[in-house]
Amino acid sequence: MKRKKMANIGGLVSGSLLLALIAGCDSGKPTTETSVATVSSSAASAAVLAQAEIANSTDFARPREPVYFSLYDLGLEAQDAQVEHLIAKEGEQRLPTQLVDRDADGTPDDLLVTLDFSPAQERNITILSDTEADALEIAKQTQAEISHKVGGEWQDKKYIGGTFQNVKELTPPPQYTDHSEYIRYEGPGIESDKVGYRIYLDWRNGFDIFGKKTSDMVLQNVGQDGYQSYHEPADWGMDLLKVGKSLGAGGYGFWNGKEVELVSKVDQWTAKVVEDGPLYSALNLTYKGWEINNQKLDLVSNLSMTAGSRLVHTRLSMSEELPNLAIGMVKHPGTKLLQGSQEVSGYAWTYVASWGKQSLSGEDDYLGMAILFHRQSRIEQTEDANSYVSVMEPTDGELEYYFLAAWDGEKDGIKTEEEFVAYLEQEVKRLTVTPRVRFESKLSESAKSFPITADAALNWSKRLVDSELERKTLNYHYNGWDENRRRKPKFEYDIHGLQILALEELAKVSPDARYDDVAEKVTGSFITDEGDIREYDIKNYNIDSVMPGMVVLSLYEKTKDEKYRKAADLLRKQLKEHPRTSEGAFWHKQSYPHQVWLDGVYMGMPFLARYSVMFEDGESLEEVVKEFKLVHEKLRNPESGLYYHAWDESKQMNWANKETGLSEFYWGRGLGWLTMALVDVLDYIPENNTELRKPLLDMVTELAADLRRYQDPATGTWFQILDQPERVGNYRESSASAMFTYFYAKAINEGYIPDSYRATAQQAYDGLIKEFVTVHPDGLISMTNQCLVAGLGFGRDGSYDYYMSERIYENDPKGNGPFILAGIEMYKLLGDNASQ
Repeated sequence: MKRKKMANIGGLVSGSLLLALIAGCDSGKPTTETSVATVSSSAASAAVLAQAEIANSTDFARPREPVYFSLYDLGLEAQDAQVEHLIAKEGEQRLPTQLVDRDADGTPDDLLVTLDFSPAQERNITILSDTEADALEIAKQTQAEISHKVGGEWQDKKYIGGTFQNVKELTPPPQYTDHSEYIRYEGPGIESDKVGYRIYLDWRNGFDIFGKKTSDMVLQNVGQDGYQSYHEPADWGMDLLKVGKSLGAGGYGFWNGKEVELVSKVDQWTAKVVEDGPLYSALNLTYKGWEINNQKLDLVSNLSMTAGSRLVHTRLSMSEELPNLAIGMVKHPGTKLLQGSQEVSGYAWTYVASWGKQSLSGEDDYLGMAILFHRQSRIEQTEDANSYVSVMEPTDGELEYYFLAAWDGEKDGIKTEEEFVAYLEQEVKRLTVTPRVRFESKLSESAKSFPITADAALNWSKRLVDSELERKTLNYHYNGWDENRRRKPKFEYDIHGLQILALEELAKVSPDARYDDVAEKVTGSFITDEGDIREYDIKNYNIDSVMPGMVVLSLYEKTKDEKYRKAADLLRKQLKEHPRTSEGAFWHKQSYPHQVWLDGVYMGMPFLARYSVMFEDGESLEEVVKEFKLVHEKLRNPESGLYYHAWDESKQMNWANKETGLSEFYWGRGLGWLTMALVDVLDYIPENNTELRKPLLDMVTELAADLRRYQDPATGTWFQILDQPERVGNYRESSASAMFTYFYAKAINEGYIPDSYRATAQQAYDGLIKEFVTVHPDGLISMTNQCLVAGLGFGRDGSYDYYMSERIYENDPKGNGPFILAGIEMYKLLGDNASQ
């Protein structure tokens, strides 16, 4: 069973419709007019599988926005009979959908629905499985094909005679090379209603463009009479690009430091049509035995297009690590290189493009080409004699990007450089700022009942822990794998601190050896016998690195092994030397000078308090409280009661107000870190030290009242930007909601705030389960709608758009840990209530 994330889905969860569309792909000419899908209009025959609300997260229209919903999230196995009858409706209106195999493994895994959005529009969708389906015609708007000759014969490297036949898969014979007259237009092709592309299936590995004057599918007719006709203007359009020895229109190769080496020395090429549908088509290209960089490796390229788009989604994977992968486009004389902003977060999309009179049409027309990529993926921008080159750094042997072409000869084509740049800017924002989705499957709904009871709260925590133990928690050990960061683990606050700490707390109320053992297997694996910490450098003075010390202290208490004491001493040494503001607040890290972030209070102060009680007779507790007092003084807005994400004492950062040094917005999880730090630090300050506890208790009281004013009355949850729920793109964010739930429940349990807040905590926890828990058909659960990360500096400008641009994920430890802890505290709270 494949498990699919809902990352980058654009909105409402919508119904799937099985399209009978790939007519003619196996032989002959493919059908191009329409594809037929069946759907039931009979309520008696239809089973509702999910409801979803999808919001356009941008202030521009998004026509034919592709939205993907995994069968796994819909509560279905791929082989379930219901899959065949999936449909999507908005009210009584059927929506265009297609089942797709996005990972190219031969099994459908996602339902694609295309939606037209006006600016900031919300749409509501129902997904059903309907066994009595009426015919639904969907115009064919994408196509993928590969066609070669049969019935002729090879004469040396030429194929003489025969007729073309479309096939699903083709591995050319060894004698095949360029201009062998064996493969129609020399390789596989892919197109949308906007533009078409072909890839030479030979040593050139060229990427070429078919400019289109029509929205109809044209590939099936191209090259039927040989190579020459598509190089001349026709009613449908023509081959536009002279590729030569370049990367063409978005191809890939290897940068040797001086020039691009194309994917030429290959033992075998294979092209496969993965999908040929009306809304989504895809190709898979496999290069066996690519000789490059004194290596020999296999390269797999997955290329896909969706209706209404010029973009080709390109996903490369290699059997071995290959540095300096090159992507780019041909460098023609007289063209202009255009570049998108680099002042964006690492995962945000940006572009490199060319514009100019580089078309082969013979007319005085313009052609633009571009590659779109994650900003952090590019090592350098350079060029050689043939290509504009972006040198890229694959992650774990994988690279994702898009390429596109825009010709002014298209119907309603882009005519000027200014229009092209505006189009590119909108496309990278569309990719970066995904539609916002609220979603619940019927399987999930049936597993929930409200209000949540004590036992149910504990069970939800256990289910997420058990799900993550099966998925990835045990892979976070030294030399393991950090799935969300896509690299080997470093000594991190979330995967070795927060989530492991949550498992420890769960083991206290629900003893289980599996929970007890994780700390030593995961966090403990970073501690050497000498007490050093692998993948940690004290000289970074990164306060995030202190947080796993909470688990290290637990391991010392449990085992009395001196290596854990020494590791904890090393982290304490960091805090003694850590750079600070003029008044003594800890910098967030050495590379963020003069800056205090809300995050840092949680990362450092609970450890410092606990260490001090264990080994210093509490002498550092005043220092701990001082940190909270400074944060209260510097970062809290007394009018709203909310805290800004960060403060720069130097007032030099681009995100900092030049008068106050404060960042502009109230980020939900930033404040969540502070609330958790408050109730956790109080565990270590003796109850009889009322003077030291009072500032913290006062902050707890303030926050309890102020946060409640920003709680979404409809769901009990909180938004990514706390005080702007109606602003375009803002969304209910689960990690902050879990943190605030934990804060309220623990504060009530410990007597810091009155029992009158019990209803607030109950509403928050009910909302957490209702809004953010998806139950899967294998019994595992997921926590959804988590902001993966947010920070300031290094391309992160602290603007509203920045906070909207960060990825929305599921099952990340920064959200999982608070979710588990919230369930534990609600178990205690509701258990007390049940016994009364």
